[in-house]
This record gives sequence, C-alpha cells and structure tokens, in this order.
Amino acid sequence: MSKLRRNNKKLTFDYIVVGTGPAGAVIAKTLTDNKKTSVLVLEAGGNNDKDKPIRDSTFAPELEERFFPQYFWQGEGIPQEGLDERSFEWTTGRLSGGGSSINGEQYVRPTSAVFRKWEKLLGPLWSPKQAIHCFKQLEKYNGKTTNPRVHGFKGRIDIRQAPVHPTTMAKKLVSAIEQATGFKEILDYNNPKTPLGPFTRWQLFQKPNGQRESSSTAFLSSDIMSPDGRGIKGRKLRVFYKSTALRVLFHRKRALGVEFLKEGKRVRAYARKKVIISAGINSAQLLMLSGIGPSKLLKEADIPVIFNNPNVGKGLRNHTLNFATFTTNPNDNSLPPYDPNALYTGGAFLPNPMPGSNKNRRGVQLIGIGSDDKLVIAILFVQPKSRGSIKIQSNDPLQIVLADEGFLDNPADLKVVKNIYKTYIKNIAAKLAAIDRSYRLVSPTLDIINDDVKLEAFIKQNFDHNHHQQGALRMAPLNKGGVVDNRGRVHGVNDLIVADDSIIPFTVDGNTSAPAYLIGFTIAQELLKQSRYRGRKSKAITKGK
Repeated sequence: MSKLRRNNKKLTFDYIVVGTGPAGAVIAKTLTDNKKTSVLVLEAGGNNDKDKPIRDSTFAPELEERFFPQYFWQGEGIPQEGLDERSFEWTTGRLSGGGSSINGEQYVRPTSAVFRKWEKLLGPLWSPKQAIHCFKQLEKYNGKTTNPRVHGFKGRIDIRQAPVHPTTMAKKLVSAIEQATGFKEILDYNNPKTPLGPFTRWQLFQKPNGQRESSSTAFLSSDIMSPDGRGIKGRKLRVFYKSTALRVLFHRKRALGVEFLKEGKRVRAYARKKVIISAGINSAQLLMLSGIGPSKLLKEADIPVIFNNPNVGKGLRNHTLNFATFTTNPNDNSLPPYDPNALYTGGAFLPNPMPGSNKNRRGVQLIGIGSDDKLVIAILFVQPKSRGSIKIQSNDPLQIVLADEGFLDNPADLKVVKNIYKTYIKNIAAKLAAIDRSYRLVSPTLDIINDDVKLEAFIKQNFDHNHHQQGALRMAPLNKGGVVDNRGRVHGVNDLIVADDSIIPFTVDGNTSAPAYLIGFTIAQELLKQSRYRGRKSKAITKGK
C-alpha cells in the first residue's frame, strides 16, 4: 500500500465539517456526543480564544472596524452602484468560532413573523414553536427576564442581559423613543410577545463575568476537546486548525470528502456519511469550486460541472447600516462604570415607517452606542429588498470572489432609510432635546433631514457595512430559488449539506449569530434522527437474517 493511500485511510471520518462558526461548532459537538461517531472539523484560522481582543468584550464594538488582520479573512467587495461606487470589506472571522468570535455580541432571535414565513415554505421543522424550543435548549440565560417559556437556563451558550442597572443616558434615550414613536419600553425583545419597542438592556453572547461567549468557547471548550483539537473522554472529534478547504471531492454525484490546504500542504480527508459546509460567506465559493453552481460560470472558470444550479450565489442580502450622532450631557455615563462589558446604551426595534407597512413587524433596529462626549444611534433597516450575488473569478480557490452586496440597488430601500431619518430620528431628536437640552442632533443636522437631495447624499456617504450576509444558498425547493432543502441537503447531489446563514430563506429581522446557531442545532438534530433510524433499520435486517 502506498504512503498516500495509507495517509488517506487514516483521514477517514463519519462526517467532515468545514468551519467552526455557530453552526459548524454546534454540529461537531452534537454529533460526537455519540461516542461511536467520528467528526473532522476544518478551521482556516487558529484558536485565539485566550487572546485579549477576542476574550475581552470591551473590544467587541471596535473589533470589526479595526480588522485585526490576524483574526479576519482579507477581502473587498465590488464597488456598489447604489452607493456612488463605494466598496466595502468582504470578510468574516478567520479563527475558531468564526464570526461569533469577532462580532458585536448581540443576541437577537428572528421574530415569529419571520419563522412563520420559513414554516410556510419549509414545513414545521422551522416553525416559531420549534425555533423557541431549540433556542431554549441552546441557551444558558442570565438576566432580569426569567420566563421559562421563552428562555433556557441549562444550555451551553451563555447569554447575559446587561446592564443590571441601566445608565441615565440609556433611560433618556428610551424615554425619547417611547415619546417619539408611541411604543412603550420592553424588557425582553426576544420574547415573541414583545418584539417591538425601546429597551435599556441588550442580550449579549457573554459569560456571567462579561467575557465573550462564542461557538468556540461554548462548543469546542476544554470539556469537549484538548488544546490541540482532539476530543476528550472518548469523544471522536478532531479539529484541524490552519486548514483551508479548497473543494469538496465527489464520486459521480456523491460527496466523498474534502481537499484542503493545511499549513501549506494539500491534503484530502474522506467522509463515510456526510460532508457539511458551515463556512459562512465562503460557503457559496466552496460549492462553486466543487462544481455546483451556474454551469456557464463554472465552465468559464474551467471547473467540471457536478450539478448545474443557477441559484448558487444569488439572492445575497444584507441589512443596511447608517448613523445619527448626538451631543450628550457630560454628567451622564454611557455605560455603568462597574460594567463596561454592557457595551451598548439602549436600543429599539420598530416597524418599517413607510405608509402601508405592517406596524406589527420589525423593520428597523436602533442601537445606542454611547461615549463620554457623544451618543451614536446605529440605524439598521432589516427588511431590505435589494439583492446581491457571489461569483467566482476562476478555479483558483485562493482568489477572492466577486461579492456584490447590491446595497440600495432597489430604490425602495433608500426611500425607507430616508423615512427613518425623517420620522424616527427627527422625532427622537426633538423628544431627547426636550428631556435634556444637552442632547442635540449634530449628524445629520435637521436642515439635511428636511432636504431630500441632501439627505440622500448623506445616507450614501454615511452608509456603513453590516456583517449580516445571508441567503446566497437559499433553503428552498429548487424551483423556488433553492440551493438546499429544508434539512440543508444540497440539491442535485448526495451526502453534502450546507448549514450556516447562507441558507436563510427569508431575511431575518435582527443580528445573524442567533439564527446561525439555530440552523446548526436543527440540522444536527436531523442528522442524529437519520442515524438512529438507519441503526434501527440495520438491526432489523440483521435480526431478520
């Protein structure tokens, strides 16, 4: 037997998972809870859980802005026509935990209104009731809300509602939002009964001591594996760090394994059961490099076509992001001095302000970000109609994709963002100034808000980039724009699954980490059911003999 064949034989597992983000880590841990099941996980980055910028939550608001190069993929999207040809970074976490290790730590579940649309398209597996059931199993909740019908308290993901005692600045902002919008203050925006309104306490992916909680710390921790990535106490888990997936290997239309680059060397590993792609914004590229995608594009890139699916890479969407800046009262703290890990100074979820829109559904997310001398409100429109795309340039797996996020391509999105400033921000500014004259809107000024041309220019110049990419590998029937079915199984091939935010079928109305955990957990549970069914069937056949 040759050395190559011997090495390949050693690298054979029941499952191979690409990515350690919220979905990948959950799947790896869940599958290997069965000590007979072996799983290999590939992570392009290293394990940086102990690094101060990753561990310390006070870095969270700036971590994505400063782009510490050792923690991120390096790339840039194509110029955005709807934003005067401005371009933005195309990146996510390149380390254990993926995006969950470098994000802003906000824990926001999609609302029941979103899951009802998922359920209508995909069946009861994605119903609001099932989603809450899964979130409760995942959570270890720590906060003022203690409703056991809504939250879980024995899961692996530490969630902290913070701060315990909101600051005067947060209270003034919430009071102004109440008066400006008519929506009363809420305690728990993740309670399906109170999805709308302002609040002083965010729910954060944090341990009780305020340190970051990520998929790495929650599901690949020291009780699961050793520092070198080996499962402990009989767990058949292996995590290869510094291992970049290049393509999925196929025999005809069955996924056999993955070819990857490990510390400069090309290596192959094989899966007896399934290959699971949980690579986030990189999943679409990996499918196309593996021969699944628009045949014309694949042929131009000299990639053999395994399955022609023009839906791959289409339907990319992201929330919009803009800002409003206020002066503050120097006597008001933005965060409690004893709790800088609280991170944010209040916030709100509000409906789309356009006439005729559903006033019972989330359309706008406001985030208060305070400092010593200013209060910034981050403004997210979470119902965008604009759509983008992801296309490969060649068969070179290390060449960055052409990522077009299509920001404001649909004129309706710009109209909504303008209306958010004209209604919500303008009215909040007036009420906040009435509460305390120290709070004055300085960007944009009222003369800009009142001038449609100036406001449009401000929005485009002030526009920033969210890392809420979703939907490029839509979970839906093939004839409805789908790339995977309701269990993440890739259409047109066998034994290949995608499980991450790229399969989101309808845009979520908040931050995207929580739905990624849900997707990973749901698909892992379905794989366990399938495995148990096959086990029972095998025993029955053996007994019949």
